Amino acid sequence: MKIDGFKPQAVNPYRNQQMKVDQAKQAAQVKTDKLEISSEAKKLSAASPIESARQQRVQELKAQVQSGDYQVDASKLASSMLSYFNKPEGK
Repeated sequence: MKIDGFKPQAVNPYRNQQMKVDQAKQAAQVKTDKLEISSEAKKLSAASPIESARQQRVQELKAQVQSGDYQVDASKLASSMLSYFNKPEGK
């Protein structure tokens, strides 16, 4: 004798009900994105003392330029430019 159409999940209706409840719980859970930054990345993103000193110097120079107090030493600028352009290309 051959039986067709036998469905084992229909045998236990309580199991089906529990599966529906579990699916509803999973759908109800709010999924949020999470971002974690490693301690190494935090160290790298922190401003170094050199960087803060440079930023302070830039602010001082900007203030001097805006107030008109900044004076350029032309001979020092020219010697720096010559030494820069006369150095060997590999260095």
